Amino acid sequence: MGCGRVGSSLARALERRGHSVAVIDMNGDSFRRLGPTFRGKTVKGVGFDRKVLVTAGIKEADGFAAVSSGDNSNILAARVVRETYGVHNVVARIYDQGRAEVYERLGIPSVATVRWAADQVLRRLLPEGSEPQWRDPSGSVRLIQVFAHSAWVGSSIGAMSRAARAPIPFLTRFGQGMIPQDSTLFQDGDLVYVACANDDVSTVESILGAPPVQH
Repeated sequence: MGCGRVGSSLARALERRGHSVAVIDMNGDSFRRLGPTFRGKTVKGVGFDRKVLVTAGIKEADGFAAVSSGDNSNILAARVVRETYGVHNVVARIYDQGRAEVYERLGIPSVATVRWAADQVLRRLLPEGSEPQWRDPSGSVRLIQVFAHSAWVGSSIGAMSRAARAPIPFLTRFGQGMIPQDSTLFQDGDLVYVACANDDVSTVESILGAPPVQH
């Protein structure tokens, strides 16, 4: 939702990565920012209106980014999408840093304008294939933010680390970083960071991006 400079850049970036994209904006002229090569869907309307969301394909969506110019519109749309349509992979851009932290505590990941960058939104929105948070100079090891399937909620960080065969040095909870113990339980809304070799990135993302295997 939102086809300003942020939304249009995000839509094109997602499409380049092979995702199907729908863009919602109240101003039809804004879609010009997408350029002539954009092949996704454009829907004129209010982003938290249920009819508009359904037209845009929210019932089939894997993720939703609310990046319009209004804090209230963004958070309202994010909550409608999450609570009404069950899309858990939601991120909202919030101008007010203080409010962003409040909404993080409500379980809606937020990106405040003062620390916004397109790759931050992408890392929160995409389950797999995100850019590394850190990479060692040799290029063989990286620290990545991994999308963990909701079925992991209630599992210990130790169990998740053992399943992925990679350490989880820290996570973000309610907008605050923390170093977990093996016994720390993964909660809904937690952002998990995994240290792994480059060759293991796909495996780690696949394991944690799927429900835990029951033995």
